[in-house]
Amino acid sequence: MPSVWKAVMQMNEKQRKAAIIVTSILGCGALFYLGGLLGQVFTNCYFLKNKKTGELLIVDPGDYAEKVFQKVALMQGKPVGILLTHGHFDHIMAVKKVKEKYQIPVYACRQEEAMLAEPTVNMTAVYGRSCSIKPDVLLDDGQIFEAAGFSIQMFHTPGHTKGSCCYYIEDEGVLFSGDTLFCGSVGRTDFPGGSSAEIVRSLHKLVDALPEDTEVFPGHDTSTTIGYEKRYNPFV
Repeated sequence: MPSVWKAVMQMNEKQRKAAIIVTSILGCGALFYLGGLLGQVFTNCYFLKNKKTGELLIVDPGDYAEKVFQKVALMQGKPVGILLTHGHFDHIMAVKKVKEKYQIPVYACRQEEAMLAEPTVNMTAVYGRSCSIKPDVLLDDGQIFEAAGFSIQMFHTPGHTKGSCCYYIEDEGVLFSGDTLFCGSVGRTDFPGGSSAEIVRSLHKLVDALPEDTEVFPGHDTSTTIGYEKRYNPFV
């Protein structure tokens, strides 16, 4: 079991919901920061800072923009992009405010464009804060792009939504898995566009392609590794 998971399991419920974990990633000198759990369903918002340039990427800003602003200021980083793993309300409601404040582009999987645009589908309308997001950069499966000095590969991993995706940074040995892969589990498939068969195929796609020591940072709960999931995830 991953050490971070053990530590989190030892916390009481109140502590887990407020947990902020800071860790260093080996490789090109990045500082990786888990910026707490944001919003009504405790969504993980991640920050990846390039130590050399100070440039910073924000993965899934959640629905609490002010908290994102606080973390960026604390890290003394320069935001240069927002990476979206999918279009559900708990991951996107802060996107517009964060984008406007820092004047930065939004990246997403091409197959998620329709969900991001429609509040009734991305479920922001249900929460009284209708959001229609138009990504600046639409990515295709397997596409490699440069941002904040990192080489990032996007994997299209449908199942939770039609356009769910994961971001893999090989040099740092990390994967941001959104709601596709959790520690010992996978994301829900009962929302519009969800598919149990597709999410299982997506999980196999990840564990077959990535090294076992790849650290996985999901949209909810704690981190894991590809190796751990190969051995213990019942959906593999």
